[in-house]
Amino acid sequence: MEQKIKQDRCVGGNLRKLRMGLNMTQEQVSIQMQLQGFSMSRDYYAHIENGTYNIRTSELIGFCNVFQCDFNRFFAGLDI
Repeated sequence: MEQKIKQDRCVGGNLRKLRMGLNMTQEQVSIQMQLQGFSMSRDYYAHIENGTYNIRTSELIGFCNVFQCDFNRFFAGLDI
């Protein structure tokens, strides 16, 4: 069973910054995730950025690959 991370702090803004920093569209991110074996549409990714979907830990790993970053970038600036 895959673990989901309950978003009590939204990482969507950080995902948006990472995506825009690479000049990628939401569609391009979803395609890159699909190439890694994730079933992710642009709509699905938009929900993640908006904080209306709880991210799976495996998806975070996939995003690290897409955005070429470490986990710290997802949580930068979020208060405990």
